Amino acid sequence: MPLSDRGGPAPRLPMLLEAVLSVGTDLELRATLQRIVDAATGLTGARYGALGVVDPERHRLTELFTAGMTDAERQRIARLPDGRTGLLGLLVQEPQPLRLDDLTADPRSGGVPEGHPPMRSFLGVPIRVHTEVFGNLYLTEKRGGSFTEADLGLLRILASQAGIAIGNARLYETARQRERWIEGAAAVTTALLTGEPAADALMTVAEQARLLADASAGVVLQPTPEGGMEIVAASTVDDPGDLVGTSIAPGSPVLTQLLGGEAVFVEDSATDPRMTTHVRSRFGPSMMLPLQSGGRLIGTLALPRRRGGRPYTAVDRLLASQFASQAALALVLADAQHDRERLAVYEDRDRIARDLHDLVVQRLFATEMMLESTRRRAAAESPEFGSRSTSGCGSESESESGSESDENALLARAVDELDSTIQEVRTTIFALQQPPADAPASFRGRVLRETGGAAALLGFQPSVHFSGAVDTLIEAAEADRLLAALRGALAAAHRRTGVTAITVEVAAGPQGPRLRVTDDADPPTTVSWP
Repeated sequence: MPLSDRGGPAPRLPMLLEAVLSVGTDLELRATLQRIVDAATGLTGARYGALGVVDPERHRLTELFTAGMTDAERQRIARLPDGRTGLLGLLVQEPQPLRLDDLTADPRSGGVPEGHPPMRSFLGVPIRVHTEVFGNLYLTEKRGGSFTEADLGLLRILASQAGIAIGNARLYETARQRERWIEGAAAVTTALLTGEPAADALMTVAEQARLLADASAGVVLQPTPEGGMEIVAASTVDDPGDLVGTSIAPGSPVLTQLLGGEAVFVEDSATDPRMTTHVRSRFGPSMMLPLQSGGRLIGTLALPRRRGGRPYTAVDRLLASQFASQAALALVLADAQHDRERLAVYEDRDRIARDLHDLVVQRLFATEMMLESTRRRAAAESPEFGSRSTSGCGSESESESGSESDENALLARAVDELDSTIQEVRTTIFALQQPPADAPASFRGRVLRETGGAAALLGFQPSVHFSGAVDTLIEAAEADRLLAALRGALAAAHRRTGVTAITVEVAAGPQGPRLRVTDDADPPTTVSWP
């Protein structure tokens, strides 16, 4: 095939060599594509050029790299063609070289976007990477006439070399992309296994996936008790706004696939009939990937792009699916680790409770019994000392009697203090035996939860004493009223100044439940119920 318009020496051979060298100087794919279209227009003398990237699944153009148009001309074009109609669509459906002297006279011509400059001469060739059609080169408006066979020959040589350059750039881009996803998955795993709360863990997955996929948003949905799905974590470039809490109602066409652990790929969220949420209008291409591991469905990771955004490629889908699987496994491992840590805490609390009961309470109780016995013996012996006294030693007898009375009072107070300490330790044992993250089911646990919540406001922990079988003798209605009274008494104590200690006494007996709340204000305040 000749390389000049008149045969003979090929004056444009140096230009061809320069163009071939230029398209292979960059491994960044988008820069390579722009170099190709720029080289093609310069080599053939075309006024306008474009390189359309073909989506082999949808048989349309996903991106269009242009050359020759000014910024003002670009702004006048309402939209770029998608390759579904006209000569651009013809080359997508039939990837063969095409040369026309006047495209306006060809019946296959059409679909030229409104605002595009006038065009007549046309030259188009496919770009193949190995055996796959990657895209098409489109050239129009040759300066000085129509495109020739020599132009077509030069363009075909350039296209073949461009295919090699694109293949190398794609391999490099895919390797870099895969490396980023692997690093992202490793970062997510590391973050999750450091013990983040569940909500923060899901947010970490959503944010990392959004950045890796170059998406407008990254959201995590989880199944609801009603059978739907709800967005529980959302990461966006802007304010998430009303994304969190958005639900997919039961019966939605896409819900069966999501709950079944299937991946869903959407070309345009705003127009796809399967999408039913009110936020779909702001998004375009989207991936909805299952977060499941070992047959357990944790939720769904959705990665929507803005309307008009680039569609996800097959490589994007593959890497994002692998990331979702890795993230799901990390979530399961983090959850298991959290359970093990909680179990260790529970076991430690049980051990402390047993030690307190077996050692501390028993010893305190034994000490209390000894002191009580001593006090009773001293009280029983004091009259005998009084009968021995004589009229001559009355003052000495009165002194001894007063001393014995003081000792009895001191012993009685020591017994009371020990009894109060035993009640405190027993209350602590009960609190230790309750799972801290669970809502208390017993009345005793509800009282401790109220006083524990008040401690955050008071700055100290109220002392709580129970008397009687409060969990079995106090009925539900009385328990609610007593808790309401306790809540009000604690709130009133918080409003008073100078309160540094509060004692809460709850008793259950034949007369019904009783509550007594005493503080150490000046003067002390006591609230009783009923």
